[in-house]
Amino acid sequence: MSLHKHSCLLVLAVFNIYPAVFGDGVNLAVSDPADKPRQTSSLSPAVVVNPPPDPLFSLNLLSSLPEDPEISDYCSELLHIFGQLYVDYVTCLVPAARPVKVCQNCYSSFGSLKNIYTNISSDQEGPGNVSCRDSLLRSDRLMLVYLMYSNLVGIWSKSACDNCITEGGQSLTNDTLFFLTTHNQTLTCFEKYKEGNHSQLCTNCKSPYKDLNELYSGMEKNQTLCIDIEDAMNMTRRLWSKYYNCSFPREETVPVIAVSSFMLFLPIIFYLSSFLHSEQKKRKLIHPKRAKSYASLMNIQDKLS
Repeated sequence: MSLHKHSCLLVLAVFNIYPAVFGDGVNLAVSDPADKPRQTSSLSPAVVVNPPPDPLFSLNLLSSLPEDPEISDYCSELLHIFGQLYVDYVTCLVPAARPVKVCQNCYSSFGSLKNIYTNISSDQEGPGNVSCRDSLLRSDRLMLVYLMYSNLVGIWSKSACDNCITEGGQSLTNDTLFFLTTHNQTLTCFEKYKEGNHSQLCTNCKSPYKDLNELYSGMEKNQTLCIDIEDAMNMTRRLWSKYYNCSFPREETVPVIAVSSFMLFLPIIFYLSSFLHSEQKKRKLIHPKRAKSYASLMNIQDKLS
């Protein structure tokens, strides 16, 4: 009996020393009903919880990737500058979307981006006899740098901003500046008389609005329009006609009406001239016959006499 008693005490000691393995210090010698749920829960399968990914581990994994040996420090610096200028230009484009002021607000940032891309795409070797064109533009199938730059160039080209910017890309052209000044004068007049009766606005702002229309027509004929001017003129015309309900007789309607009237009466003029010409021709054909018959009749009378 004493050997059995010592064995039980040894088992209890082991359970008390390692509670994490065998349970939370369960006393097997006492059969307490309250301990039964605790024994049941200790036998249930444990829930496996995956720890969140460690960001440091991800960074360490990225840093362990080998660097491209073809990209020199000079090319890496150009790529870094390109990224900064790219962000600057896109940041300028977003607030310039409405109303459209892409050309007048973002020409400086686009010029800087264009210059750095020219350095990247140049086949001339830089410091250390290094050319960055192949390593940055053609080293992979996607050609990400070229693709991003091409998208921005497409926006600039569709906006026709070159028509409003000087050849060196340093400032707006004189025609563009003059149009913007005239446009601001027209909008100032609208702001002055927009309260109350709009008939006063239509009367007092007719002259600056007419000058603005004539200036726009001249620039359209000379192909010096960009998206900024087109959007500004469309907005001003909507304000004048739809919002303020003003009318402005355009001078080009007079020659249109004249040409239309001429084309309308052209068939009548044609048939009338054809009729008169045919009648005159008939008279010319009949007159010699009458003269000849009269001469022959006189000869017959002379012979008979």
